[in-house]
Amino acid sequence: MNDKTIVTHNGNFHADDVFSIAAFKSIFPSFNLVRTRDLELIAKADIVIDVGGEYDSGTDRFDHHQRGGAGERENGIPYSSFGLIWQKYGLEICQGKQDVANAVDTGLVSMIDAIDCGHIEGVSQGISLSQTISMFNPTWQEDSHFDTCFDEAVDFASRVLTRFIASANGGISAKEIVAKAIDNAEDPRVIVLEKYTPWKRTVHALSEDALYMIYPSQTGQWRIQTVPVEPGSFEDRKSLPKQWAGLSDNDLKEITGIDDAMFCHNSLFIAGAESFESTMKMASIALKE
Repeated sequence: MNDKTIVTHNGNFHADDVFSIAAFKSIFPSFNLVRTRDLELIAKADIVIDVGGEYDSGTDRFDHHQRGGAGERENGIPYSSFGLIWQKYGLEICQGKQDVANAVDTGLVSMIDAIDCGHIEGVSQGISLSQTISMFNPTWQEDSHFDTCFDEAVDFASRVLTRFIASANGGISAKEIVAKAIDNAEDPRVIVLEKYTPWKRTVHALSEDALYMIYPSQTGQWRIQTVPVEPGSFEDRKSLPKQWAGLSDNDLKEITGIDDAMFCHNSLFIAGAESFESTMKMASIALKE
């Protein structure tokens, strides 16, 4: 597998061919990369990306510039070379985790495909990852070689792809953990996490009853946090007691009767205590307010 030859076009590059090579770097320990438009070299290659005028996943030909393109997603976004490669190899790159591969396709691959194919509907405003990749190309004022700049862009894209996969995997794993915590809650209004895990989207999707989240902080103490009425909102389903606002240490201990109470934010969305038991007492008091 190490002696594979992968061909993509030379000259100016874009995010689809750069990320395509980054994707293959995560599969093959090494390969021979040739950037050319020479038809004889293209014909001899094991894998062809974004050049050659042919799409055939069975023979690893991944171009989309031919008449009629190379298909589109159900949402209308056409496939660029990166999307075609992800269809075949995305599951392998994500170590067999289909949910992760799907998440990466939705959040990263399809956006690169959309921009490359001029399908801008639904694409966020502002500088895009595709534009960032394009800026790796040498300007007219620079003497840099395109192939050297391409390699630099691939290194950058490889890091982005790795972190995107890790983020997608983390989000999916968090969903499973939070869903289990909701199912196991003694009181559906108070959800306990054994370890801090991103929870807001899952809680809003699965629980209309949850009011407070209890979880350990990175420093070992415990926190109680309110559930907002919707993700991103500053309005809570049920705020912490008004008399706690902005209090800490002895002042908070006195008003709560909890001897290891630590603080309560002035906005009444989060508070903390040294122990799990004390934080649960905070939740009990808050529920009665």
